[in-house]
Amino acid sequence: MSLRLKGTNSYGHLGWFEVYCSICHRTLKLGIDVVFKCPKCERKYKAYFCEADKRGVKGKCPYCNTELVPAV
Repeated sequence: MSLRLKGTNSYGHLGWFEVYCSICHRTLKLGIDVVFKCPKCERKYKAYFCEADKRGVKGKCPYCNTELVPAV
């Protein structure tokens, strides 16, 4: 008998679609919240940003100074 957690592998589980803002560490849900990312630093630093912090850094990535793009 194997132990299975219900809902963790299902499509509706939000854990697969959550990222954290790199500056304020707020939980962002892809598809629900407005999320921005750096195309260069996305994989290296997990560079995702909320809308408020995007305005705070004036639309530029704080790591590499590249223009931030919306994450879809």
